Amino acid sequence: MTNKLIDEIRDALDSRLVTSDELFDESVSKAYKYQDKFNCFVTILDKKKEKKGNTVLQGIPYALKDNISTKGILTTASSNILKDYIPLYDATVYKKLMEAGAVLMGKTVLDELAMGGTGTTGHTGVVRNPWNEKRMIGGSSAGSAAAVALGIVPFALGSDTGDSIRKPAAYGGVVGYKPTYGRISRYGLFAFASSLDHMGLFARSVKDVSYVMDIIKGHDDRDMTSLPDEDISYVDNLDNDVKGKKLFYIKEAVEIDNDSEELKLILDNFYKAIDECKSLGMEVVEVSFRKDLLEAIYPSYMCISCAEATSNNSNLTGIPFGYRVEGNNVNEIMMKTRTEGFSELIKRRFVLGSYVLQKENQEKLFLNACRIRRLIVDNMNELFKEYDALIMPSAGDIAPLFGNVSDKLSDEYLILGNHLAIGNFGGFPSISIPSGFVNDMPVSVNITGRAKEDYLVLNMASKLEEALGFKGQVKVDE
Repeated sequence: MTNKLIDEIRDALDSRLVTSDELFDESVSKAYKYQDKFNCFVTILDKKKEKKGNTVLQGIPYALKDNISTKGILTTASSNILKDYIPLYDATVYKKLMEAGAVLMGKTVLDELAMGGTGTTGHTGVVRNPWNEKRMIGGSSAGSAAAVALGIVPFALGSDTGDSIRKPAAYGGVVGYKPTYGRISRYGLFAFASSLDHMGLFARSVKDVSYVMDIIKGHDDRDMTSLPDEDISYVDNLDNDVKGKKLFYIKEAVEIDNDSEELKLILDNFYKAIDECKSLGMEVVEVSFRKDLLEAIYPSYMCISCAEATSNNSNLTGIPFGYRVEGNNVNEIMMKTRTEGFSELIKRRFVLGSYVLQKENQEKLFLNACRIRRLIVDNMNELFKEYDALIMPSAGDIAPLFGNVSDKLSDEYLILGNHLAIGNFGGFPSISIPSGFVNDMPVSVNITGRAKEDYLVLNMASKLEEALGFKGQVKVDE
């Protein structure tokens, strides 16, 4: 039953065909069943905690990414430096879901401290793709994506700083949504890069995403970046007519000089999705975007995110909380703790961030990256004056095989592989929905819209989802 859509689960609960206890037990049982093979969870809860909430989510189990604070429940951010950390407070999203009656069943694995896109750097091990265990699910919200793809839970929360919800959703054949910056409170989310971090979620349909968003969105006094609730029900707006809506895609991102048969099939799938948009009465236009700005997305993202991560994680010293390696003095304790507590990838990012923030480098590196970000966002906002949304393939590849990921930079890698970060640069609402299969692996299209127009992005995505026919898909391991 946990592999069904929320409406189906709600009907079964209301008809007393299943109880909340049975759903929780089923979810936990599946989590244990799949844990050895796919490694979705850091913590699986054996005891159910449920409040009477009187919402559509009452009694329905879900999972949280393990960088979201839960009072009294281990929260590690998949890092050895926090491997024994138990928070003293609850994140706002967790409190809202608890008040709504949803039932937390586990905390999911991520790339360490949410820095990474492979699902391979968490301190408890590698997360594998449910569609092919020889392939990655992507990251950083790897465990949440895999848990939804396996049908362990109908929805799971994650965080997205560059593409950390939408890319794993694409690789896992589920829906991944990153709302407008500030639409969901980040109080209780362990900060990675605060100007780019977004809360978001995975589900198996756009409607299920909208059900959850209607509950967790809104202003929070504890998060000064949170937006006022616009008092719009996203679910109620899903059936609005999309005829006449105008979409665009970026010419330079899809016209790649590459002889990859896989990429050709992905682009063929994308153009079929465009045809479905047109059949719904939407206009889709190819536009040109400055290629130098597109090529600058990845290096700009790395400069900004590493600089902010270095600052945000400076409290992980072994002194106030968390893992500690003893030493003869405070400096020795901090040095040993941070050396042993972080993986090589994290230490490299902190070194890069510290270099970018050095006084003599700030103008050339950090501030120039911020200027490039502004140019990209300004260009997008100009396009949004004429068009309602950007539509693109969510990725330029299928889920990579373990060991096949390269740091080599190519046009494909720089542009089609990294365009999702535009949504983080501008705080735009952005959703990835399944659009088919290439070489027996799921592929996806992404829709990114104007800031604060979440209802419209979800509306267009829901209509396209119905036309594409991949709503509710789940991979059940045999």
